[in-house]
Amino acid sequence: MMLVDRNDPMLPRWYRIQRRLDELPNIFTLDLEPADKGNIPSFLCGQFNMLYVFGVGEIPISISGDPDHPDPLIHTIRAVGNVSNALQILLPGAVLGVRGPFGQPWPLDQAQGKDLLLVAGGLGLAPLRSVMCQIIANRQAFGRVTLLYGARTPEDILYRKDCERWRAQLDLDVVVTVDRATNSWRGSVGVVTRLIARALFEPANTLAFVCGPEIMMRFAATELEKCGVPGEQIFISMERNMKCAIGFCGHCQYGPTFVCKDGPVIAYNRVRDLLFKREI
Repeated sequence: MMLVDRNDPMLPRWYRIQRRLDELPNIFTLDLEPADKGNIPSFLCGQFNMLYVFGVGEIPISISGDPDHPDPLIHTIRAVGNVSNALQILLPGAVLGVRGPFGQPWPLDQAQGKDLLLVAGGLGLAPLRSVMCQIIANRQAFGRVTLLYGARTPEDILYRKDCERWRAQLDLDVVVTVDRATNSWRGSVGVVTRLIARALFEPANTLAFVCGPEIMMRFAATELEKCGVPGEQIFISMERNMKCAIGFCGHCQYGPTFVCKDGPVIAYNRVRDLLFKREI
């Protein structure tokens, strides 16, 4: 009889879809529970799992749930490829494989007692949702907290109800902007990076967490540095083609860095030069 090592990082655990929620036309959220009713492994804000669809393949997806409440295990996914499209058509009760959690988290421990500025674009709000859950649960641990979120249009705003709930908090600054407004939109218009200079924070005492399209993260980090935030206090969440998730296969190598194990969350000053080089 062959024994199965549950600690093997290459061996997926089986999970069942508990609930599926369509967020936007091509973005959906899956709530997962262990198929064997076992314990869900703990995770930290910013880490990711590898989700495996039988006969199709697996992809890395950030965990968007609350680390204090890991059951169900929550992932928000954009349907853009074979695996994500296969995940989109799975119904509640379907079983898939999960490996993880993997990667370096957002450094919330370093942010305690400091101002915290979150800058998100599009689906980049998903890896920061867990951070917002932790901030609200431990609000006294942080200084001024600001969330700047940009979407293409009002119809593309992710987690709309969460954004409304966060904005209603008297001790949080939440600003949502859109690239293109509709007649009914009464909020900010323009790219999210333009909001940084207007935000209230003490640069030397601020940690900035940035997640979104790579071009947006480059401009956001540049703007943050112009405002006086040191590069080592700016953290971005990188995205690359990950296969093994443990730094073995090399698919996600980014200069001297492996995004899967040295990231996905990494200090901006470590990758600043590479971010401005084409096709890396």
